[in-house]
Amino acid sequence: MNFKRSDFPDGFLFGAATAAYQIEGHQFGGAGPTHWDTFAATPGNVVRAENGALACDHYHRFAEDLDLLRDAGMDAYRFSTSWARVMPDGRTVNTQGLDFYDRLVDAMLERGLKPFQTLYHWELPSALADKGGWTNRDTCTAFADFIDVITDRIGDRVHAIATINEPWCVAYLAHFLGHHAPGLRDIRATARAMHHINVAHGMAMTRLRAKGMQNCGVVLNFDHTAPLDNSIGAAKAVATWDAIMNRWFIEAIAKGTYPAPALDGFAAHMPAGWQNDMAEISQKIDFLGVNYYTRHQVMTDDTQPWPHLASREGPGPKTQMGWEIYPDGLQSFLTRLADDYVGDLPLFVTENGMAWDDHVENGAVYDPERTAFVSDHIHATQRAIAAGANVQGFFYWSLLDNYEWAFGYEKRFGMVHVDFDTLKRTPKASYHAFKSAIAR
Repeated sequence: MNFKRSDFPDGFLFGAATAAYQIEGHQFGGAGPTHWDTFAATPGNVVRAENGALACDHYHRFAEDLDLLRDAGMDAYRFSTSWARVMPDGRTVNTQGLDFYDRLVDAMLERGLKPFQTLYHWELPSALADKGGWTNRDTCTAFADFIDVITDRIGDRVHAIATINEPWCVAYLAHFLGHHAPGLRDIRATARAMHHINVAHGMAMTRLRAKGMQNCGVVLNFDHTAPLDNSIGAAKAVATWDAIMNRWFIEAIAKGTYPAPALDGFAAHMPAGWQNDMAEISQKIDFLGVNYYTRHQVMTDDTQPWPHLASREGPGPKTQMGWEIYPDGLQSFLTRLADDYVGDLPLFVTENGMAWDDHVENGAVYDPERTAFVSDHIHATQRAIAAGANVQGFFYWSLLDNYEWAFGYEKRFGMVHVDFDTLKRTPKASYHAFKSAIAR
């Protein structure tokens, strides 16, 4: 990789990220069922109907995985704490789950890794899904109660806390497009989930502040949006999609408002009195996590109901996911966020990575495409810093090949290859290149 640690400001953090349901193995330690288990068990939703029951068995192998982070010279580890492990029915505490995260955080600290905790990375307990999940405002209160429990146990040792990972995926992707659990395609459910997930973030911040917690923020995902052509219709489609995908959550948190092009579709379906929640949603955060992978081109399609648009991948090279590789989009978002929304607030690239069809050959995995991808996006991050964005860290997604949600175990994002039959870990060439680049 053609960068080095000394190219970055002092204190800049390099790390890798994972998520609980994707790696831990959810059949261990008293964890409860989640709406992802139900979604995966429904034909047609997930490749080969695979679920997170075993995943990478990080629950038993976390020491080995943390050694990989330490041995690469990484500074920090972004992980999530499963609500359904800590409270299997969403409300009743499972001491085995708390004990696991106790051990995990202590093991990070023993290896000199800063723990970056994410409170919710999509594994909603089934008992709460049965009551409407994120369409039900009561879920927000239950989430806040979970935060009290997990923070009382490990909050004294984590370096940073993010409330929600990618609320757009939790709400729109899961309730409007139906690609994630619970797999709905319902605009009313979507509008409520789009608002309630923000309410959950606001309530989480209130609970964390009541406990005196600092370094608290949120992780949002952004997708670079470009017009398919130079038509007025394409420009209108860009404005609509950007409002739904990129502006809805950051404007609520940074400005206490929702963008008008998105409200055009959602307003009639929003919960009564939603405006009264905006003050709590928009309270101060200490950092913003930015997840970025790709861009899409959009155009107006009046044959479709709102939002009246069609989307396609851009023309550039593609990853195993079929996503266009477009590093300039990362620079664009980091500078746009600093200029338009958060000013000098610390920014972290909390996810950036690529899936590739990797294979072990002669005991090694050669993945020059991933090495180039990381280098190009690191340079995009550097350009954003040079333009004035206060970017303080970069986390590669993901440390391990893992359960990639609706794509099962088919898409490999890891810097470390996982054989899902034997669970053997094999660091890829990109891992070794990253290790060399960030060496002190």
